[in-house]
Amino acid sequence: MPGQNYSTLSDFVLFGFSAFPQQLLPALFLLYLLMYLFTLLGNLLIMATVWTQRRLHTPMYLFLCALSTSEILFTVVITPRMLGDLLSSHHSITFVACATQMFFSFAFGYAHSFLLMVMGYDRYVAICHPLRYNVLMSPAGCAHLMAWSWAGGSVMGVIVTLIVFHLTFCESNVIHHILCHVFSLLKLACGDETGFITMGVILVCVIPLIGCLSLIILSYVFIVATILRIPSPEGRHKTFSTCVSHLTVVVVHYGFASMIYLKPKGPHSVYTDTLMSTTYTVFTPFLSPIIFSLRNKELKNAINKTFYRKFCLQIS
Repeated sequence: MPGQNYSTLSDFVLFGFSAFPQQLLPALFLLYLLMYLFTLLGNLLIMATVWTQRRLHTPMYLFLCALSTSEILFTVVITPRMLGDLLSSHHSITFVACATQMFFSFAFGYAHSFLLMVMGYDRYVAICHPLRYNVLMSPAGCAHLMAWSWAGGSVMGVIVTLIVFHLTFCESNVIHHILCHVFSLLKLACGDETGFITMGVILVCVIPLIGCLSLIILSYVFIVATILRIPSPEGRHKTFSTCVSHLTVVVVHYGFASMIYLKPKGPHSVYTDTLMSTTYTVFTPFLSPIIFSLRNKELKNAINKTFYRKFCLQIS
């Protein structure tokens, strides 16, 4: 009811899949479950391969392990709850659970973006400053870069969660999303300063992402300039091939994020908004291990050597 203060109540209601036909929900559940399991197994396979193959104990693959960890944690925070909502008629979520989900989704999501930026820097140093690579990407330096990425994600999660959950919620406690999405929650807030706070949250969310993307683009500007100076086509191809998997994941990550956050204003159906949301929360993490496994020849060969051949030998 208008004017009622829901900030004293115990829960929100996630409306995301409520408007979907009931006969469609089991099929969506099976699809998302398979994608979720593949995401977990794919990232665990990458981590196990890097761990067991000593020749992969390099900064690039250690950063890839950290990236796989962030993807696993991000999907664990969001997907199990989403799968439960697909088969349940009870879509309520407590304030504490909602705040917890928002914090961890932001923490792991932004850590993922920061790690992509760090991986871009790693490729820049490896290609543009190969003689200084061991100095600039020393074990201590890599550890600091990973620590700052995780710390940056945690800080983003704390800032956004504290801002949003200090607001007063009125009019409704129904979140028109599949998770405790920051902008969907801001629509439920009331008060004279809500518009100002919303603009502040948008800036807090967008500026780090634009900063990460800008630094990645800048890294690749220098990388491409260096590659073009390599005299042989084989040398150019071999050098650029070390960047293809990372660059592809960056395009997919930011491409789907732009579809969600930069879509034009106007009327959107509940179905469209919900399915678009799952492209970023489910489909993007699903694609990442596939891209790294197939586009990175060294990792692909290591996976084949470590697991596929052993599995075939055991069967035979």
